[in-house]
Amino acid sequence: MKVARLDLDGTGSPMGLVTKILKAEPDLPIPVPIEELARQLDIESITDLKTAGFEGGLLTDECRSRGIILVNRESPRQRRRFTIGHELGHFLIPTHKPVKAEQFLCSREDMQQWALKDQNAYFRMEAEANTFSALILMPPPALRKTMGTLGDPNLENVLRVAKHFDVSKDAAARAYAEHHSELVAIAVVKDGVVLRTYKGLKFPRLCVPYQSPVPLQSMFHRKAKNTGASELEAARAEFWLESERFTKLPELYEQVVHQRDGHALILLWAEASEEEDEAGDERTAKQRLRDRQSRWS
Repeated sequence: MKVARLDLDGTGSPMGLVTKILKAEPDLPIPVPIEELARQLDIESITDLKTAGFEGGLLTDECRSRGIILVNRESPRQRRRFTIGHELGHFLIPTHKPVKAEQFLCSREDMQQWALKDQNAYFRMEAEANTFSALILMPPPALRKTMGTLGDPNLENVLRVAKHFDVSKDAAARAYAEHHSELVAIAVVKDGVVLRTYKGLKFPRLCVPYQSPVPLQSMFHRKAKNTGASELEAARAEFWLESERFTKLPELYEQVVHQRDGHALILLWAEASEEEDEAGDERTAKQRLRDRQSRWS
């Protein structure tokens, strides 16, 4: 690698930093060798974190001349990769100031902060570190190229993204939902409870808040476990989407994949409204889904 800290001068935003890294390393391999990149950018070592209750940490001096990244050794490899990217973000973003002098400690909850406009300076800092990690592990040019080959929304493709970039299914689900050209949302579920949702900017508002049960009408409750991803099926939009007066809810399709230890992903695909008058459209929801999928063929 040839990139150096000097190449990153003049920017402190996650996207700005990643853009400059990619400019210096146009042939950055996929999956990104995040440990090698961190060492290239003045991280002296990456070692085990022994403080209970935290996913990662960063030890550095006041002027950020060098750093040591700490990672929870009990976490899966993909999560450790994300943690390294997160701590590297703290190291490279000059406005990030640790709560304790010269030491960042980041919990699993910190790794789930994404609101860049949060008024709380601490949460905003964690969101920026997460954004940097997601961008460097799934560089936008490489992600766009991969997404362009995957076709219509499908949870099997989320798993392909995770494998291709060597990231967690959670990280892949977020990138997939936010960057798909169709209206897609993905709910992350644990023991029948929605932990969080990822969606594109134009996806309709969801009416299922965090920490609430998956709607009983969802195919989640009918899908057998340990059988891979289900087929896409028509869903009851009113149980997932907020309704507004005088506005018809879109057609909604749903897909489920159960994972280990009570985890699951639920994909929601909302049919974008057509320009033509659909009042006389007599197709069933299943036929409409097939028609939409055929456009990708």
